Amino acid sequence: MRFLLWVVVNALALAAAAWLLDGIRITGADTEDRLLTLVLVALVFGVVNAVVAPVVKLLSLPFIILTLGLLLVVINALMLLLTEWIARQLDLGFHVRDFWTAVLGAIVITVATWVLEIALPDGT
Repeated sequence: MRFLLWVVVNALALAAAAWLLDGIRITGADTEDRLLTLVLVALVFGVVNAVVAPVVKLLSLPFIILTLGLLLVVINALMLLLTEWIARQLDLGFHVRDFWTAVLGAIVITVATWVLEIALPDGT
């Protein structure tokens, strides 16, 4: 149950970023195809955040401390760009225009995830 909730939260956060920012697009032939793409991208995004992000954050910890945590926004943006690259390799319709769009998208996704985790019941 927790896994399903985790995927739904990621999908809703990604959908919020795509809805708010012109530079993030989820494409597909119809609504069902876009919804499937959104769920698959949410899975990829979750795996990237579970596997790659902790290693990058650990290796860059001195710089995170030096920048008072602002580097975390850049790292989250890079994780979003990595997700976009993996989605492109898997032929999924997820596109992020550029780095600054990824920065804004990372902020939107972080806030949306935080709000959704507060609003939704704990599935543990």
